[in-house]
Amino acid sequence: MTDSADTANPFPCARFIKEIGRGPNGARALTADDTRALYTAMLDGRVGELELGAILLAYRVKGETADELAAMLAGAHASFEPVHLPPGDFRPVSIPSYNGARKQPNLVPLLALLLAREGVPVLVHGVTEDPGRVTSAEIFAHLRIPHAGSHDDIEDGLAERRVAFASIDVLAPKLARLLALRRRMGVRNSTHTLVKILQPFAPAGLRLVNYTHPPYRDSLTQLFSTHPDAALGGALLARGTEGEAVADTRRQVQIDWLHDGICETRVPHERSSRDAPEVDLPEARDAATTAAWIGAVLRGEAPVPGAIERQVEVIVDVARTPA
Repeated sequence: MTDSADTANPFPCARFIKEIGRGPNGARALTADDTRALYTAMLDGRVGELELGAILLAYRVKGETADELAAMLAGAHASFEPVHLPPGDFRPVSIPSYNGARKQPNLVPLLALLLAREGVPVLVHGVTEDPGRVTSAEIFAHLRIPHAGSHDDIEDGLAERRVAFASIDVLAPKLARLLALRRRMGVRNSTHTLVKILQPFAPAGLRLVNYTHPPYRDSLTQLFSTHPDAALGGALLARGTEGEAVADTRRQVQIDWLHDGICETRVPHERSSRDAPEVDLPEARDAATTAAWIGAVLRGEAPVPGAIERQVEVIVDVARTPA
């Protein structure tokens, strides 16, 4: 399952699988120390193929508790070099982009560029391609914003244009290896959750975090409220658009600011109204068409969708707040 397994120094997994692999009703959570040790071994390639597949599927069925997720996140953060930026008027913002678009245009690049125009340094990190979906990476390429090839490229891009895109392979290669197992196994694994809540900056920046299902919102709120290390820099939490952390142009979703152990609602949820004005989006969702439309918005030839405009206002305000 992995080409980089350290067979000379294997990690014994039986006692962990025994706990998490008992099915949806009998499985038990691991301690924080055991969770971090296990996930670190997975990142380091010290878990054999058979055991790795069992662990990924066991967590897929059981789900991660907030304590387990915090321990995995600590292991993830220790596995890569963070992005360093000098102090400025705004804390840097990270936008995870791992889903792409299937039905609507992917407007993550528009959000990033609008923030950059306000002076906020924005790092978008994600995958470069996903069959059947339009990725942010593809749209950035059409916008002639190069993909960072190293951490130095990320930092230079943020310094020069206040926006950078980095694939997870560049930002955190060990996480990328586990993430890529989705295509081989056919299902997502815990790493798909971790990359969406990753803190790529040191000192910590502001993260945009999105959820699709309400129970996931509850688990993320618990994670950031009860684990200070996981919450460093704070996070803006909202329901995503097709799994991406950009406001849905069709409705105003609730935006919560999770920081210092509290959950503060910055934008309340608003029900859709038949009287709401139509948002003029590009008819096609392909990368080239989306990039051309984003360019028109940035030039003032097309209006910024209201929901995204409000999202930008909230991010700018929070990013200006001292950490």
